[in-house]
Formats: sequence, structure tokens, C-alpha cells
Amino acid sequence: MARKPNTVGGGSKTNFNGLKFEARADLRDAIIVHPVYDLRNDKVYENGKVVAKYYEKHSLYKEFLAPNGVDYKNYLSKKLLPDGALLVGKTVYIIEKKYQAGSGSVDEKLQTCDFKKKQYIKLFKPLNIKVEYYYVLNDWFRRPEYEDVFEYIESVGCKYFIEELPLEEVGL
Repeated sequence: MARKPNTVGGGSKTNFNGLKFEARADLRDAIIVHPVYDLRNDKVYENGKVVAKYYEKHSLYKEFLAPNGVDYKNYLSKKLLPDGALLVGKTVYIIEKKYQAGSGSVDEKLQTCDFKKKQYIKLFKPLNIKVEYYYVLNDWFRRPEYEDVFEYIESVGCKYFIEELPLEEVGL
């Protein structure tokens, strides 16, 4: 029997579909086009003053945590790699982007926000930095079958946004 091609994403198509969506949902792009902010070398400036710093994946550890004396191995059994992390004052906004075009594994991943937020809280506690955990989701998630998942996400102190993340939500 011939194998049917994957047309909905997930599996081997995750990177192709997900990266296209992630490019559209890039926080850096929103900052660049904003009239008040300027972005240079992942630092966010307002009136010439640095007001935030943006990190992705390993750069959060290499450029922020390790230089500030935090070795993740002392707090976590496994390194978490955020799609994005924006540090504004004493709050870090962890941003995870999820793309879906058919039923699949992302459904279950959304329900891990409580665990991951608690892990990030442990990681940032030595620096007295508050953690917020956000999802940026594509339009697929507007479907009514996600209402229970969205209620859960909010009930555990996380947030979700569809297609875009307003800068006001990340302290800018």
C-alpha cells in the first residue's frame, strides 16, 4: 500500500510548516516595526536606553544565565530551549510558538505549560526574576475543540495568543 503524503504538518513537516509560521510570529519583527522601539543585537532600545533583551534557545543560557552564575544543571535535569525569551526588567517572558494544521502531537504539548513554567521558575529563582509563560499559536487553534485546553492554560497562570503577541503583554 502506498504511503500518503503528509499535508497537515507534524512529523517530518514540522520544521517546514512550523518555521514558516514562526517567521510570521517573530517578536523581533514586531519590535523592529514599532515606532517607539529599536532593536540592535537582540537588545530593545527606547529613547536610546536598553529596556529589554531577547534570547532564543541556547542563547538564554550562554548569554544570560551562565554569565549571571546560573548553571541550569543545578536546577533542572534537562535544558529547556525556548523559542523566545524576552527579559524586561525583573520579568522574563518565555514564548513558545506552536503551529498545527491537523490533529497531532501539538495538542498534548499545550498541556505541558504548567510543568515548563515551574521549571523556568526554578531556573530564574536565584536571580529573583519573575517568569511568564506564553504560547503564540497559529489560526488552527481557533477551533472550538481547544476551549478546554485554553481554560487549562489560563488556570495554571500561562497565557496564549493566536497569530500575534501584543507588545504590551511582554512589558513593552
